Amino acid sequence: MPEYLAPGVFVEEVSFRAKSIADVATSTTGFAGRTHYGPVQHADGPSSTQPRLVTSYTEFERVYGGLEPYQDDTLAYLAHAARAYFLNGGQRLYVSRVHVPSVDSGVASSPGITVDNQPASLASFRARWPGAAGNVTVTVTAVRSGDVGVHTSPDPKVPPVAHAKGVGTGTVLEVVQGPSPQQPKPDDALVPANLRVLSIGPDGAQTFRDISGAVAPPAASAWLLPVEVTVTVTDPPSAARSDPSPPPSTGYPRLGLSPDGRRALQKVLARDNPQDEDSKVWFDPGTAGGANAIQLLLALVGDAKPPERTLQLTGGGDGGPITAATLMGEEANPDDATKRATGLSALAEVDDIAIVAAPDAGAIADEGDRFLATQNLIRHAEVARYRIAVVDGPQNASLSLIRAFRGNFDSSYAALYHPWIEILDPQGPPAPGVPTPRLLLPPSGFVTGIYARSDISRGVYKAPANEVVYGLTRLEININTARNQVLNPEHINSLRFFPGRGNRVWGARTLSSDPEWLYVNVRRLFIFLEHSIDLSTQWAVFEPNGEALWRNITRTVEDFLNVQWRNGALLGATPEEAYFVRCDRSTMTQNDLDNGRLICLIGVAPVKPAEFVIFRIGQFTADNRG
Repeated sequence: MPEYLAPGVFVEEVSFRAKSIADVATSTTGFAGRTHYGPVQHADGPSSTQPRLVTSYTEFERVYGGLEPYQDDTLAYLAHAARAYFLNGGQRLYVSRVHVPSVDSGVASSPGITVDNQPASLASFRARWPGAAGNVTVTVTAVRSGDVGVHTSPDPKVPPVAHAKGVGTGTVLEVVQGPSPQQPKPDDALVPANLRVLSIGPDGAQTFRDISGAVAPPAASAWLLPVEVTVTVTDPPSAARSDPSPPPSTGYPRLGLSPDGRRALQKVLARDNPQDEDSKVWFDPGTAGGANAIQLLLALVGDAKPPERTLQLTGGGDGGPITAATLMGEEANPDDATKRATGLSALAEVDDIAIVAAPDAGAIADEGDRFLATQNLIRHAEVARYRIAVVDGPQNASLSLIRAFRGNFDSSYAALYHPWIEILDPQGPPAPGVPTPRLLLPPSGFVTGIYARSDISRGVYKAPANEVVYGLTRLEININTARNQVLNPEHINSLRFFPGRGNRVWGARTLSSDPEWLYVNVRRLFIFLEHSIDLSTQWAVFEPNGEALWRNITRTVEDFLNVQWRNGALLGATPEEAYFVRCDRSTMTQNDLDNGRLICLIGVAPVKPAEFVIFRIGQFTADNRG
């Protein structure tokens, strides 16, 4: 309560309305699985390995690699799922990469190359993440700028000296002197004797040192040309591509060799928190950090013509296929900040995710391990509470096999989809004149995109069914009405083809045996309501637990539910039929109040899908008036 200690006029702000509840996002999706590249926990790697948010397949491909099969000929299921997700309407995707090092293929660490320095200090370029996609080519080119020398002296009694302007300490300068200096050509070799490192003292005095570290001031009339490096990182060529275009590359122009500069090589391509967070390589100065910058420059580009050097990183491999244990991952170590969460455990730390899938799980060869991986995925969704798992059945599953697989689970936080989906290989034919290969993919990538599309266009209360599936040639098997009458009662959601209507998702049931949670949209509506109320009522913690707070919370929740009813998410002709909110003495005992508990009881009537649309038709005659 404000204090009034002296006479005067006091203007105060008060609120006469209940606080509002903001809708949480329901279409944000999380994938965990194997990719060619991208953030993952590994020895001596970057510290920032949390799942990365991508908003398009192009961004996914830049961070996590493309669609090429792995070195063990396994399909990149997660990459294909990400492509299908965005194709079917998804917009926000978190990816938690799982990498299983293979000792015999030498992928225990990320690929790299050591730069021979003079003297024997060790600088190197290292791939930021393990994987064969880290076997990139790094081209380092020396780049000269214009003359920055000032050749006059403000004091006529002091003989003129060369003075650099607009550059900082640690800058490498090329000294061009002579009766008539000429600008070197871009491909001219660097002459070690003409290079200087600039040092600026606290009083502004400039010192020029040569490659040996000795003071070597340039002549007063000499030109001083800053020398920087441009680093170009080129992806390894893909043997699977029929596209003759060169592999993509990323350039980092005009990087300085001084570690203190804004565009320093060690900052732009740092291991942790680089200026380009998607950079594929990082520069490890090793002991070169204390060496002369001229020595480092010559080690990077050489003294030949042109001043350029190409380095090939080697030693990276795709590793082995994932297992149930590696997919689940490990939780972060609270006693060691360098041990971060991996796999599904890393997705558990991202609060935004509302849909989760593991596209690699259905492709695990071992039946027991496949069951365990699926169980871990469902358990992850249950523990996280505010998300639902989209489960893939086994590939080439018969009617009996998919029913047996479904019988292993009972959860309202998961939904199973069958069968797998056939597509044309997006990479095209392996050679001209050869038919384009056909690939079988798990349905989770397509279905999660449809979840997101339905949420955006209609709302989370709309069952994500009777929706067209985009990006496929056909379904793995044909689910006709007779087969669907077997699968649907067992809560197996079918993907079906209808002539004239295309391929559609034809089911919206969870894996729960509880009839209250029969439908996917009901479970997801409650997830949405619970999560929204949870996040938007945190202000109530530690407020005085009395009538004023109870009324405020009641109005807040009622206003929120009223909006949902008007949008069509709740059943009922009036708000009283659609929901109720009670927060008073009827919901709390004195014992609850004494122990600091505020209990608010909320009831809602969700709309359920019209799964069986029945029209009863009979004969009618004019004489029948009954």
